[in-house]
Amino acid sequence: MVRITGRPGSRPTRLPSPLRAARPHARGRGSLSGRSVAGQVFVLQLVIVLLLVVAAVVALVLQVRHDSSVEARNRSLAVAETFANAPGTREALSSPDPTAVLQPSAEAARKAANVDFIVVMNTDGIRYTHPKPDRIGKKFVGNLAPALAGRTVTEEITGTIGRLVQAVVPIKDSDGKVVGLVSAGITTARVGGALDQQLPLLLLAAGLAVALSTAGTALVSRRLMRQTHGLGPHEMTRMYEHHDAVLHSVREGVIIVGDDGHLLLANDEARRLLQLPDDAEGRQVRALGLDPAIADLLASGRVATDEVHLVSDRLLAVNQRPTNLRGGPSGSVATLRDSTELRALSGRAEAARERLDLLYDAGARVGTSLDVTRTAEELADLAVPRFADFVVVDLYDAVLAGEEPEPGIGLRRTALAGIRKDAPLYPSGERIRFVASSPQARSLESGRPVVEPRLGEAPGWRAQDLERSAQVVEYGIHSLITVPVRAGSLVLGVVSFWRSEKPEPFDAEEVALAEELVARAAVSIDNARRYTREHSMAVTLQRSLLPRSLPEQSALDIAYRYLPAQAGVGGDWFDVLPLSGARVALVVGDVVGHGLYAAATMGRLRTAVSNFSALDLAPDELLGLLDELVGRIDQDEQDEGGTAPITGATCLYAVYDPVSRRCTLARAGHPPPAVVRPDGSVTFLDVPAGPPLGVGGLPFETASVELEEGSRLVLYTDGLVEDRERDIDTGLELLGAALASADSSPDDTCRVVLDALLPSRPSDDVALIVACTRALGADRVAEWDVPMDPAAVGEVRAAVTAKLADWGLEELTFTTELILSELVTNAIRYGAGPVRVRVLRDSSLICEVFDGSSTSPHLRHAAMTDEGGRGLFLVAQLGDRWGTRYTPTGKIIWAEQPLPREARDS
Repeated sequence: MVRITGRPGSRPTRLPSPLRAARPHARGRGSLSGRSVAGQVFVLQLVIVLLLVVAAVVALVLQVRHDSSVEARNRSLAVAETFANAPGTREALSSPDPTAVLQPSAEAARKAANVDFIVVMNTDGIRYTHPKPDRIGKKFVGNLAPALAGRTVTEEITGTIGRLVQAVVPIKDSDGKVVGLVSAGITTARVGGALDQQLPLLLLAAGLAVALSTAGTALVSRRLMRQTHGLGPHEMTRMYEHHDAVLHSVREGVIIVGDDGHLLLANDEARRLLQLPDDAEGRQVRALGLDPAIADLLASGRVATDEVHLVSDRLLAVNQRPTNLRGGPSGSVATLRDSTELRALSGRAEAARERLDLLYDAGARVGTSLDVTRTAEELADLAVPRFADFVVVDLYDAVLAGEEPEPGIGLRRTALAGIRKDAPLYPSGERIRFVASSPQARSLESGRPVVEPRLGEAPGWRAQDLERSAQVVEYGIHSLITVPVRAGSLVLGVVSFWRSEKPEPFDAEEVALAEELVARAAVSIDNARRYTREHSMAVTLQRSLLPRSLPEQSALDIAYRYLPAQAGVGGDWFDVLPLSGARVALVVGDVVGHGLYAAATMGRLRTAVSNFSALDLAPDELLGLLDELVGRIDQDEQDEGGTAPITGATCLYAVYDPVSRRCTLARAGHPPPAVVRPDGSVTFLDVPAGPPLGVGGLPFETASVELEEGSRLVLYTDGLVEDRERDIDTGLELLGAALASADSSPDDTCRVVLDALLPSRPSDDVALIVACTRALGADRVAEWDVPMDPAAVGEVRAAVTAKLADWGLEELTFTTELILSELVTNAIRYGAGPVRVRVLRDSSLICEVFDGSSTSPHLRHAAMTDEGGRGLFLVAQLGDRWGTRYTPTGKIIWAEQPLPREARDS
């Protein structure tokens, strides 16, 4: 027998035996039969999945082949060009035995670059190097004509080691003539392999898709079978024939009244509630002796919702709707529900409504910020006094730091709220270790709420702190609920609800409410914990990319401040870079946007500036290189289909020379720097505002200004002078006023500026550098003009020896004479006039030789039989650093030597 039920309490209606007999037959049909809808859907899903898999495999194979070929071309060409332009390659071709010189370096470069061969050959294609020595001296196989014409060529061939890509690059002398060739090759199999890694994953995903499709289709089919109890259309029709039995068995009165006011239908419950006579159907409603109010309602046919009418000693809630809303017959249907018992339940309903309101407010008012402590305080404030008289939230220290909690470690009282402030509970901020018998420890251990209805009779709770427990009971707190703060499998802490005003202890319904309340707050606390962890990681990454300390230099007295935004991580950065000739470069920049991508891009730009500065480039040239770098970053993101935003950045680069006291600056879309003169006047330097980095196509311009000793150069990012409530013009005015009121020390200037301009919750990062200029006095600088005569080298050595004696640096006489002899001799022999020598005594001894030629010297290792070529090698060995700096009229070759300890101390 199959039972069909209406509302609770209705009388069961049983299906006849023919209907029962039909059910096993219906259930015996296959849920995935090819004739069923579920089976057809499954076949269609299977075909779609197979088509997608085939398309994906084909696309993957083609893409891997294309990527392997492109990578092989790029790597072989890069290796060939690098080796062709490497120092010593061109000179080795003219040596007596090129193979002896080039073979070791070619093999070392081949292994380091992970290519299959690097071949150096003459213009006739005769090999000087090869991984297999027996092929040296034989003719190279490949297309050499473009390379002999001065162009590079890349081609794919099938060699003895398989399918490979080789590039041929010409080696040119100083006149541009091709004197040799370099070829590098790599097999495509060496750069492939992605297909072997990705194809199993693709096939696994396809198998999972087929399995999920099968499971989903079977689930839908079983659900349909279950909902219809295996009945077909005929059986369903017969089941609906029993609606009368169901209608008369429900515990709610149903009355259907025609549009003319005649009673058409009344079920048994309606007859009982209204005390209708047996012949009521077919008669006028108003003629049935009903209460006039309910008779008028039923006869009118108007819409009514839960209208309460008194019939005899019962309260009836009446709902009435017209029956012709969906094309049915005209009239109305009314339902009658006995609500007499609701009087006794009204108090409990009000309490339930208040609890629902509390849960609703918990969703709206708890978790308004991504701060763990603030979220815990919001939970405590919400529950007092609406649910409990005192509420405390205890969380693990690891949760407050954004990490996952470690069970067994003490908790910290994070929030405390109560109807009074003098409760003898542990205060906020105190670290607490609960004993095993306490309700809090039991909640943490079991992950379930624990209720202590009578604290005075709870020895496990009193064992936590006998003295304080006695004070709590004496204070009037008599009942407790502890609920663990759970987020998935993690237990973040525990919440304690205390009652003192109501004499009744917490009951089971209130325990369930407390559990639901804490469960909702736990989601917000865990979100805040995760945000704290991610934010801490991002800030750590950002700070790791910024300078941890300033380098040693004597040209500037520098103070700086870096303040991250309250929310998110930005891309503001700065750096201080010592240059040759006692000069110092200051750089400050800002990457547009926030997040890890902005921080990572900031680190790339800072590294690039550090590397470019080593080339002693002018500020406008350095910004040009940065502009190209940012453009390549954007291009790489577009080529790879990346989702990172297009990079935009601003930058200001300044170089200060303490000898000339001149500062050369260039900026790319960055706010102008400020200068505070020694007399306290403030000016913003008129540096041409170039386009932001990454725009491309527009040049950058430099500005040069002479700074008195003791001037303060101020560099900053736009977060200091601009925000949502203040435009940049107003910010610059405030900055100028703050600089005018600050003391002369850079550190005090930073403090005054931040106090005046920094908002309480910065929405952007702020980087600020204040550099007070120093001058390298004339007594620490010596210069000489040198005639273009080799005999003048001796005069230079004598003059330098005398100057070093004046400076008390006799220990450096020998090495300095040797360095200047080599540099001046090279300038006279290979350079152009005029030639000048300058020696600076700074934190190190700096020797500079200027000549009018722009050719760059190269360090090389001379052979035992060579008569020359050892000069720069000696300079590099005797000095700490050496290099070349180009000027508009020539170049400067410089070398630095460390001062003796006693000279540095003086």
